[in-house]
Amino acid sequence: MEVDICKQDMLQKKKNAVLVDGVILNGPIMDSKAGEKFVEEACKIIMEEVIQKANDVTEKVCEWRAPETLKKILDLEMRDTGESHQKLLQLCQDVIQYSVKTSHPRFFNQLYAGIDYYSLVARFITEALNPSVYTYEVSPVFLLVEETVIKKMIEFIGWEEGDGIFNPGGSVSNMYAMNLARYKFCPEIKEKGLSGLPRLVLFTSEECHYSMKKAASFLGIGTENVYFIKTDERGKMIPEELEKQVQRARKEGSAPFLVCATAGTTVLGAFDPLDEIADICEKHGLWLHVDASWGGSALISRKHCRLLRGIHRADSVAWNPHKMLLAGIQCCALLVKDNSGLLKKCYSAKAAYLFQQDKFYDVSYDTGDKSIQCSRRPDAFKFWLMWKALGTTGLEERVNRALALARYLVEEIKKREGFQLLLEPEYANVCFWYIPPSLRKMEDGPEFWQKLHEVAPVIKERMMKKGSMMLGYQPHRGKVNFFRQVVISPQVSREDMDFLLDEIELLAKDL
Repeated sequence: MEVDICKQDMLQKKKNAVLVDGVILNGPIMDSKAGEKFVEEACKIIMEEVIQKANDVTEKVCEWRAPETLKKILDLEMRDTGESHQKLLQLCQDVIQYSVKTSHPRFFNQLYAGIDYYSLVARFITEALNPSVYTYEVSPVFLLVEETVIKKMIEFIGWEEGDGIFNPGGSVSNMYAMNLARYKFCPEIKEKGLSGLPRLVLFTSEECHYSMKKAASFLGIGTENVYFIKTDERGKMIPEELEKQVQRARKEGSAPFLVCATAGTTVLGAFDPLDEIADICEKHGLWLHVDASWGGSALISRKHCRLLRGIHRADSVAWNPHKMLLAGIQCCALLVKDNSGLLKKCYSAKAAYLFQQDKFYDVSYDTGDKSIQCSRRPDAFKFWLMWKALGTTGLEERVNRALALARYLVEEIKKREGFQLLLEPEYANVCFWYIPPSLRKMEDGPEFWQKLHEVAPVIKERMMKKGSMMLGYQPHRGKVNFFRQVVISPQVSREDMDFLLDEIELLAKDL
């Protein structure tokens, strides 16, 4: 009976068909019921294979396959005709199986990890709604959320007022800040460009994020005009060296305009002395930007906010809640002390089709012209929903626990033969060497260090092929390869710290 009714509907549609260029325009071309069923079944797979297994340490962190092998498994080719839903669901299963499980308690590889369920739900909502945050008329809720979150983050920095915007990554926030500082120094550059300008130079630490170099290149400042300031043995910028370099630049006839300090360097987790750097910036009239992408979340902790003493004196701050606070990639804010509309003056293009001034509501809520993007994701929402769920005290607990676990690991490293710290950490970055049995009685010298340099890559390969954990390593400033363990996820326990050390010993027992 139902088949007959369907046939009748099809015949009726054909009979009443409206054709344009040979295309039937009657009714939708998507099968909504089939689509809804696919979403339902795919969500079940996500729940069972990702969310419910997120804390299971018996699961593998990764299912390693070489690129050519993985290409064959995934069947990446796109074809003229679509695949069946069953095939697509199997592809979803395969993608999950062979992806790295960053929510696993033993994923220590990057400056993000773990799973926050409230942030995850927020992402589900925004993906389903598919909004773009540029005008109040198309994104009323998410613009109000972003405004609220930015105000709260500004409070933690210690400013009485300010402005800000969420960006796709800390690298972009740093680029925004560099361009904003240049605009403040030389407003005519927006319209007249670089010609006729003096040689602009900026200053940043030897330990800064590589995005500073990329931003200088992208903005036409040039990487040779980035003065890298020496750091001490802990990786902190030396203020006296900054003063010397500013004076040198002035003597050369250059025009200094920006200092970028770092609060939480990528490898060592160092915090530059912000108060002393701010003194120099005030003396020379320089914009002070603080890249707190990694370390900014320590502001939430009453115990550890001292690491960022002096940050209230900055002109701009980059802060990524997707790192220590688990807001989910990407969740990155650029915060600016100026509240006179500098962001908008610098970046606005006044697109008449979006930012009409005669709208029926308060157009000050159309904040999209502060961004270099047009389409922009509502990244503040996942941070907001998580903050609403946990409260400030819950976020503070995450920071405190992560740093307490890092301290526990440091003390365990000191007790174990074969493990050697690079330095005492002040944040969640724990950097150490593992010296295998065959090297422990070897005389300290070039041959020893060359052999030790080869140890970490072998251990990393073994742990990934086994799938037991993921831990990063790197050489750094003349030091041979060492491990950098980063504690972030609230799912991580003391037992996971013990496992990490035990597993390294196990993987390297024959080295």
